[in-house]
Amino acid sequence: MMDAYGERLTKLAFNYVKEWSLAQDVVQDVFVRCYTKYDSIGEIQSVKAWLFRLTINQCKDVIKSASFKRNILGGSLFHKTEGKDTSPEITAIKRNEDEVLSQCVLNLPIKYREVILLFYYEELSLEEICQLLTLNTNTVKTRLRRGRKKLKTALERSGIDGR
Repeated sequence: MMDAYGERLTKLAFNYVKEWSLAQDVVQDVFVRCYTKYDSIGEIQSVKAWLFRLTINQCKDVIKSASFKRNILGGSLFHKTEGKDTSPEITAIKRNEDEVLSQCVLNLPIKYREVILLFYYEELSLEEICQLLTLNTNTVKTRLRRGRKKLKTALERSGIDGR
């Protein structure tokens, strides 16, 4: 499970806590909890959804804790390898756009950020998001629409076409 979901859960946790080392700690706690509940794993319908839910809940607990300090790292959320055929100028422009997009997503309010990340980056369906976040379908659709609108506005302000 750690090999299959570790990196995705760490990225998900990072999107909540905005600090890579703290995100790794959260995921480590999730896998420890998973290990202690290993006997009841057979009762769980979707291990993936269960791990995502545990990670989200753990992140929210960390955010609520008194010792939590908000630090936004300058790194990009998602690392992509560039093809060898692109020029250095295009690569630099693409990397800058990716960083701006990542920063804009991180700056969204958490209720919009989590829906945007789960829908676009984790490629979960609306139904899966509803189950993970225990929200009504219309609520998820509304948050997705409002999140897109806020993201478009932020991207336009930063000079990137918000389409």
